[in-house]
Amino acid sequence: MLIPSPLESINYPLFREKQINVYVKRDDLIHPEISGNKWRKLKYNLIAAKAQNKNTILTFGGAYSNHISATAAVGKKIDFKTIGVIRGEETLPLNPTLLQAEKDGMRFLYVSRTDYRKKHTPEFIDKLKEELGDFYVIPEGGGNKLGVKGCNDIVNEIDIDFNYILTDCGTGATLAGICDVLKVNQKAIGIPVLKGGEFIKDEVRLLLSDTYTGVESQYSLETGYHFGGYAKYKPELIEFMRGFFTQTNIKTDPIYTGKLFYALVDLAKKDYFQRGSTIVVIHTGGLQGIKGFEKRHGFSIFD
Repeated sequence: MLIPSPLESINYPLFREKQINVYVKRDDLIHPEISGNKWRKLKYNLIAAKAQNKNTILTFGGAYSNHISATAAVGKKIDFKTIGVIRGEETLPLNPTLLQAEKDGMRFLYVSRTDYRKKHTPEFIDKLKEELGDFYVIPEGGGNKLGVKGCNDIVNEIDIDFNYILTDCGTGATLAGICDVLKVNQKAIGIPVLKGGEFIKDEVRLLLSDTYTGVESQYSLETGYHFGGYAKYKPELIEFMRGFFTQTNIKTDPIYTGKLFYALVDLAKKDYFQRGSTIVVIHTGGLQGIKGFEKRHGFSIFD
């Protein structure tokens, strides 16, 4: 695994025009199957599972979940059994994400969307243990305090001074981990990829319950870049992703990082960042999801 992940400067005409320095933390290069913030949030959970002598990981996600894919892949590599509780009914043939997870040895349990909402309750977990046996639970997206600890490492690996750090947001764990270790003169910007992203403030507060005092002033959410909601898109997003790849040779995905980098460029156009600022953008991976997106929508993004 490529740890620490590289920090690359972006040569992009707009950034030169605005006189800002932009770097990308290439967590997408950590590993071809276990990349980005998914590895960060799994790392300490896996250590805890091993310490508890558990050999089975159970986690949750949708049918196209990067977290499900990464958990299955890491389970195969370190000889853990994995169970994925999948939101919604089984659909055959399996999409590319679930097909690869199945090849990596993951067992699936499909539950209704109504039951899926109960995934945090002790009653739901106890029922699963009666059916499946003992296991170590990792919440959806790795969004717990051990996941936050893993995301602390993102900032701790950055060896330059910076003013802003940007990440996409689904559960809020990555943003919480970043905020937890920022210096007082640094600011984090979260880009929610789903509608109603203001809820992430509550998630950050919950995840940083022991250290939250003072953190609230060090981050903000920019909620206008969800393109219709989670896994939704508009043609302008795909057009942007293609152009950004042509100019930087950095691929993004339409669920998370495409929206993140679109937001970065749009905020720069609006002079959000002071001239002379240094900005770090976290490439949170997720590129495995491109195949499933292309199959679902019937077009190719980069080819």
